[in-house]
Amino acid sequence: MILIADSGASKTDWRLIRNTGKIEQHRGIGFNPNYQTAAEMASELQDEFLLGISHEVDTIYYYGSGCGTPKNRLQVEKALRSIFKIQEINVDHDMMAAARATCGHEAGIACILGTGSNSCDYDGEIIIDKRPAPGYILGDEGGGAYIGRKFLADFIHEDMPNKIREQMLDRFQLDYQTIIENVYQRPFPGRYMASFCRFISENKSDPYCYMLYYNAFQDFFRKHVMKYKDYKNKPVNFVGSIAFYNSDILRNAAFDAEIQVNLIIESPIAGLTLYHQKMP
Repeated sequence: MILIADSGASKTDWRLIRNTGKIEQHRGIGFNPNYQTAAEMASELQDEFLLGISHEVDTIYYYGSGCGTPKNRLQVEKALRSIFKIQEINVDHDMMAAARATCGHEAGIACILGTGSNSCDYDGEIIIDKRPAPGYILGDEGGGAYIGRKFLADFIHEDMPNKIREQMLDRFQLDYQTIIENVYQRPFPGRYMASFCRFISENKSDPYCYMLYYNAFQDFFRKHVMKYKDYKNKPVNFVGSIAFYNSDILRNAAFDAEIQVNLIIESPIAGLTLYHQKMP
């Protein structure tokens, strides 16, 4: 049996392909070896679904954020081997997941706009170029943490419309100290900042909220897509909740930047399942 995982900072989608062809699915906590040790990830993997299939799985294909270096891939593999006592565990980064899920065996530019952001130029088989992805402090343009950070900064400095600020106060009971504590003192500040994107999306008919997304997407295009050779003539695909739930704004921003948006999906897991089902 084959087990496929697509793991981001906030969640992991698991798909089990049984030998009969039946597919089972599960959603669990997200992992990132940039911020977690192998032991911490192994502890989080003590999941009822995974423990229940640990003796049945033959092969694992794990795609995850933070898995761009050999050291980090080894950490994830070590965590997985604490549960799965099998030979074949393949760990790859989330950009390969996005490329295989959206492009399959065709050439194109694949992008991630979720809690964080990333991109690559894919020739149909391998990634031929990619941009740096330095995370929520130095990068993540267009991602949820990036947008949430701007939103919270505007809240602190009272640079947002009063109507939006009042709704924020009513819904979240926010204050300066709570924000500072969550961003600087508690784990996973990127997740915290990105968590406000649902509120922003719900209010994107307001020009302020609309422009938060629009400007963030333009920043992403400048830092990522426009750096690839011949980008105007390549289909550009997106995965991730920020892209999916704000696809209208994303397509408008792309049109203005003369970028051809092709596919926008929330999660690559369905495409990955199809990709691995077709593997010889």
